[in-house]
Amino acid sequence: MITFAWPYLFFLLPLPWIIYKCLPAIRSNQLSIRVPALHDFECFVQETVSSQFNIKFLTAFLIWVLLLIAVARPQWIGDPIEIPQSGRDLMLAVDLSGSMEMPDFEINGKQTDRLSALKMIASDFIDRRKGDRLGLILFGSNAYLQAPLTFDISTIKKFLNEASIGLAGNETAIGDAIGLAIKQLKNDSKKDRVLILLTDGNNNTGNLTPKKAAEIASHEGLKIYTIAIGANQMRIQTPFGQQVMNPSAGLDETTLKMISDVTGGRYFRAYNTKELIQVYQHIDLLEKIERQSKLYRPTVEMYMWPLGIALILLSLLFGVDCFRRAVR
Repeated sequence: MITFAWPYLFFLLPLPWIIYKCLPAIRSNQLSIRVPALHDFECFVQETVSSQFNIKFLTAFLIWVLLLIAVARPQWIGDPIEIPQSGRDLMLAVDLSGSMEMPDFEINGKQTDRLSALKMIASDFIDRRKGDRLGLILFGSNAYLQAPLTFDISTIKKFLNEASIGLAGNETAIGDAIGLAIKQLKNDSKKDRVLILLTDGNNNTGNLTPKKAAEIASHEGLKIYTIAIGANQMRIQTPFGQQVMNPSAGLDETTLKMISDVTGGRYFRAYNTKELIQVYQHIDLLEKIERQSKLYRPTVEMYMWPLGIALILLSLLFGVDCFRRAVR
């Protein structure tokens, strides 16, 4: 629909008539030259002048109306669009150390490495976070901010899918990853700030210990959900036949539980793809999007149309007068 931002300006519509009535009338006493032999044409001349005056007056009034319409700011209001609202800032910290290459997960009946399974499941989790701001940290021997907090979840998915094992080094710096997340979220005024940290190992490098990082995170009000992934047994083929091994022997569950307990989060353990899916579904319920109904109507300014027509009419009005004077 069309509406006006300043409709009260239409009260100025009778202003030209008020000025005309209040100011002294300026009239010409001689509209034409009276010739004794042309008495029969006097009525015709007066009617022609009167007709020209009426056309000019109507054109000038139309220009005035169009200018008022333009100044009143006509706007086209579109259909309402719902804007998702949320109070969550989620930072994802993903382990890219060498152990993430272990093929102890299964997707569609085929063995796959831990990182590939994580990408598939985390992508679905990211798709459900519309309205939240997401960030991405990739860590190994060092921690790197791959994407700051943003509403552009498609970019987060792209960066996650492009990540590769060993990109940040082959060791695991859990404390540094938490420290980087704290740094990114420290100046954020929002209260609901969450770090989801996913790893399959233990902290064996870095400048900040997990315990100290957890204490700082707790002080800053950052809640950390830790997810430990990796099977507890796996059959491998050796020269001596099949043997059963524990591919998660280096996993430090005690430290991950401590991090979640200190910060008020939760610890999860995923032994396979199905359990990892359930973990993300559970986190999705814990960190559920809290939407508030908010509608937005797109607005398009349309003042240029009446303004353009008014300028065209004004140009024609002056153009016709100049032409007549030149012909005379």
